[in-house]
Amino acid sequence: MAGHSKWANIQHRKGRQDEKRQRIWTRVVREIMVAARTGGGDPTANPRLRLAIDKAKAANMPADTIKRNIDKATGNLDGVQYEEIRYEGYGIGGAAIIVDTMTDNRVRTVADVRHVFSKYGGNLGTEGSVAFQFKHCGQLIFAPGADEEKLMEAALEAGADDVITDEEGAVEVLTEPGVFEAVKQALEAAGFTPEVAEVTMRAENTIELSGDDGERMQKLLDMIEDLDDVQDVYHNAEL
Repeated sequence: MAGHSKWANIQHRKGRQDEKRQRIWTRVVREIMVAARTGGGDPTANPRLRLAIDKAKAANMPADTIKRNIDKATGNLDGVQYEEIRYEGYGIGGAAIIVDTMTDNRVRTVADVRHVFSKYGGNLGTEGSVAFQFKHCGQLIFAPGADEEKLMEAALEAGADDVITDEEGAVEVLTEPGVFEAVKQALEAAGFTPEVAEVTMRAENTIELSGDDGERMQKLLDMIEDLDDVQDVYHNAEL
């Protein structure tokens, strides 16, 4: 099926992540520790840990650093205990925002998140206030120029739910979270390398923000992402 243009937004997001590359390690380490603590230290039996390790390798994290943090999380070494907390709220123009955090101090984290929302034009909501506008799913995005027909055939055969081509020719493959890894491996084996591959909260509908509203929304998102305890930020704004 056809979809709106996501490619520009994806490239924009990747560019901003590259600017903050030095912070990626901190977030990946937390993800590895929580994944290992909740699902065990064996990546072959723990898909979430396997995905976190993939992120770590993509960020050029040394193998011994990865192993050390898995050992901390599984009790082989002393380490900080993190808990996951999700916050929901509204940004500029009523855009929906989900903020996933990992923290060792929930009082500090909620104060920081609330402060940024209020200072930069947003409103922190209650649990469930915007989550219904998103779908928890696996998402793989392929750059314009991929063979759409072969990619669609391979994706659906591997168990994907949907394949969407946007206005610029980028192809988005959506899966259930549980089969994300299998679909990713099947597509890579077929010669398709995704630009983005993650289990995410995907907005069901988007709100277009431009001009001053777009700039204010981007500022709010940047300030949220800059918080030490924030792991991921999801929103439904087309900037």
